[in-house]
Amino acid sequence: MSDKPDGAIGLKVVDAFDLEPELRALLRPNEMAMGKAGHQHRLPRYFYEVPSHERAKEVRLTPHLGLNEFLLVDLKEAPLIRNYPRYIPCAVRLLAFYLERLRELVGQPIHLAVNGGYRSPVHKLAVGITPHMWGTAADLFRIGPTLLNAKDAIEKYNRIAEDLSDDLWVMPYGHDIGSADDHIHVDLGYISLVPREMTEDRAEVSQAGPRFAIEERRRGDRRTFPQPPPTPEPPGPPLA
Repeated sequence: MSDKPDGAIGLKVVDAFDLEPELRALLRPNEMAMGKAGHQHRLPRYFYEVPSHERAKEVRLTPHLGLNEFLLVDLKEAPLIRNYPRYIPCAVRLLAFYLERLRELVGQPIHLAVNGGYRSPVHKLAVGITPHMWGTAADLFRIGPTLLNAKDAIEKYNRIAEDLSDDLWVMPYGHDIGSADDHIHVDLGYISLVPREMTEDRAEVSQAGPRFAIEERRRGDRRTFPQPPPTPEPPGPPLA
């Protein structure tokens, strides 16, 4: 048991090599996977373990983005992946950081589509590999009240996302493969994150004792970020 208060306890990080064989076979940790133009990328090895739907809703990656928003999937995802405890690559918090910056720029809430966050390598939408498998891609279907299903709206917010950072790749508007006409796609590429609490050994077999760590809280509280104080109401007219 930890002697820290509950709000100071971070997320559990696991080495996917130590997961059950059936789940490990779906996640394929550290395997090389073929991408576009023959480029190869190594799939993530370190994941956050999410014990329940309630916990997924509770954990805040940023002041305005909950972990559950990156876990929204439907029957296109494998049943074992959909069951709790669920696993999501640690790099998802880098994606959340950039999406929070995007939210600040547009001044409106942003909404991820179902299947628009993390997808496993066996997800039915996975044609080849995609940064969604690293937890570093997001498909947005709505910003504020605006549905992103028309050219003007998509191109408007694409330009804002492109200006945010050169780290973000933004899928252009269009109807062909490699473009989108009913959402905005942004991604950070194929980033794998190793939390400082973990070690990168070469033991690519499960261990007698599973390798895991509780990620230390960095800044703020992952569950409930401090809310700004309410704006005081202006004084009313003087009493007669």
